[in-house]
Amino acid sequence: MTKHVDTVEFLQHMWTCEEQIGGNRGRNLVGGAAGLPPAVSLSPLSSRLPMKAHYHSVHCVQESSMKLSVLGVVLGCLALAEAAPLDPRIRWCLKSEQEAQKCRQLASKSEFLSCVKREGATECIKAIKKGEADAITLDGGDIYTAGLAPYHLHPILAEHYGTGEETCYYAVAVAKKGTKFGFSDLRGKKTCHTGLGQTAGWNIPIGMLIKNGQIEWAGIEDRPVEEAVKEFFPASCVPGAVNTLRLCELCKGDCSRSHKEPYYGHDGAFQCLKDGAGDVAFVNHFAVLTGDKANYELLCRDGSRKSVDDFKICNLAQVPADAVVSRKDKELANRIFDVLDKLKDKGLFSSEGFSVKNLMFKDSTKELLRLPESMDSFLYLGEEYVATCHALTKGFSMSSKSHEITWCTVGHAEKNKCDMWTFMSVGDQRNIRIECQDGNTVNDCISKIMRKEADAMAVDGGQVYSAGKCGLVVAMVEEYNNESKCGSGSDTSSYYAVAVVRKGSGVTWETLIGRKSCHTGLGRTAGWNIPMGLLHKDNKECDFSKYFSKSCAPGADPDSSLCKLCKGSEGIRGIVDKCKASTAERYYGYAGAFRCLAEGAGDVAFVKHSTVAENTDGNGPVWAKAFKSSDFQLICPGGSAEISEYEKCHLATVPAHAVITHPERRDEVVSFLKEQQAMFGHSSSMFMFNMFKSESNPNLLFKDSTKCLQEVPPGKNYTEFLGKEYITTIDSLRECASSRTELEKACTIHSCQKKI
Repeated sequence: MTKHVDTVEFLQHMWTCEEQIGGNRGRNLVGGAAGLPPAVSLSPLSSRLPMKAHYHSVHCVQESSMKLSVLGVVLGCLALAEAAPLDPRIRWCLKSEQEAQKCRQLASKSEFLSCVKREGATECIKAIKKGEADAITLDGGDIYTAGLAPYHLHPILAEHYGTGEETCYYAVAVAKKGTKFGFSDLRGKKTCHTGLGQTAGWNIPIGMLIKNGQIEWAGIEDRPVEEAVKEFFPASCVPGAVNTLRLCELCKGDCSRSHKEPYYGHDGAFQCLKDGAGDVAFVNHFAVLTGDKANYELLCRDGSRKSVDDFKICNLAQVPADAVVSRKDKELANRIFDVLDKLKDKGLFSSEGFSVKNLMFKDSTKELLRLPESMDSFLYLGEEYVATCHALTKGFSMSSKSHEITWCTVGHAEKNKCDMWTFMSVGDQRNIRIECQDGNTVNDCISKIMRKEADAMAVDGGQVYSAGKCGLVVAMVEEYNNESKCGSGSDTSSYYAVAVVRKGSGVTWETLIGRKSCHTGLGRTAGWNIPMGLLHKDNKECDFSKYFSKSCAPGADPDSSLCKLCKGSEGIRGIVDKCKASTAERYYGYAGAFRCLAEGAGDVAFVKHSTVAENTDGNGPVWAKAFKSSDFQLICPGGSAEISEYEKCHLATVPAHAVITHPERRDEVVSFLKEQQAMFGHSSSMFMFNMFKSESNPNLLFKDSTKCLQEVPPGKNYTEFLGKEYITTIDSLRECASSRTELEKACTIHSCQKKI
């Protein structure tokens, strides 16, 4: 791993190196950069050396005659760095001369903005990837491309249009009033499009026509989609389709995706319709809200027509707004926002005075909304739109059933148990088997399931809430009390969230503020949502670090007080994974939170009612053997009780852990798990492996107290599963932005991600 050093450290080392050259002629010290030890490099020194300089390896050598040359090289590099300060400006990429003119005008109002011109969006994407530019605003179709390998650019700011839909707009099909055709009658019509691969002008209407079977296309192996479209429309203007002449027939300029083509973009496509070149234009709803809107009508998906003012009920789709994309770099994203924010009242969202509209940003933009740091193109665009973009390049196909269920695991211990599960099911002659996928955290696994990189995992109720917000469904639920209930369709299992303290400590619910706390994990039910929800209800404080002096809440900011008590795990380089939300953190999960209390790190542990019994009186892993349940007690608002009296002293009754999956895989996951628990559950004769028992660590894949898995009725959504009381608690807690996970923020940033 490369270690960075600053200028002072570097010069100090060179001085030492010189002394060694002169005073220790018998030694030969070989380093990385100018004698630095191996695996040490010079930092870009953004705050000290305002330039990124690359230093080649030089050696501390024996001959004294080399001293001056070595120092000369070093000092020369440093002088060059000091003489050429880092350009602090944001380099905006422009696709046309008109955009470049506007950028230069804005740059005259800000010393921190500079302009870089490239030929089109794709060239700008490449320039940003190479570090030759920093940012550009892109349409959804280009955001999809920018997110792919090898670019891996991320949306960082979204255009906000000041409407209830916030960061979305409507893709519409518009025609002149008096023409009689509908959306189902488009064959043979002349068409105007914003640009090849763009959202409202191409991806949405063409994708819909293919899905409806109006345009016949068997996929890219058959022919490019443009070839199929040109057979459907006799003449079009599709800027960017320069290799398909019929799709450029109606264009006035060079048919490029730039302002060299007068019919490019939303206003250009609408102008194409106005001029009579085309019969229908595919644009966003802002383009049709013009002074002469009475002369135009929208084509609805059901074949009818409506006024252009009815775009909310007569549209092709509601789609994500254009967004600023850049490299994944938090500091750079902050600088970009700061520069643009200072220009928002200086013409940033206006193209007045230029020959075309929507330069750099849509003119309808009111402000820019900062996106969560975890945002990527998939989360921003949503699964449905990403699938449409993918299909238009690879072909639409019916999803076929997979021959395996991929289980997502977090941490080495879970992966090992999952691998054993795979091994034990190898001899099974049925079609479906289990495979294992690594995830860094539960939220990482949720993201993988959303993307169909994994199929399922069992999670806590708080994580069910996050998964539900991201479009996943509950398939099966753990049953803890009565195995006879499995398969009965009766009410699902639940458990008690409790607060545990050491007996005789004097800690009560009323004296918790300022104590040291142990949590199962940030955003989890018994360990976070319930206790912090109750405390927030009483105190209305959203800075959760103020409730306790120190805590271990795995998943929180490692530098915050919420991670001060965490221990991480021991690695070859010392303590690693401190406060990570996985079994790599010693104090993660139910057993981990109790261990945090039992070992004296914390004053209170928020766990489930069975945790203490499972980890005392000789039960549980090695670390737990010496602890006695009689040394601990429960506390609750207004009282305390023995560990066994959780029914009268608890914080809440909460939903059991449940298996989440993608809606499209729900039935397969349920069928698979029913078969698996018959083979590897408690009722099985198999003794080498049990789905509901863990060896190295407790509660791996499933809670060890699980009797069996019970099917959640199809169509029962996550809010119904969690129950009104729990949803009310967690919704209240989520009023505090810090209680929402980055994934939740990304999944709910706007209203048009999931369905188009």
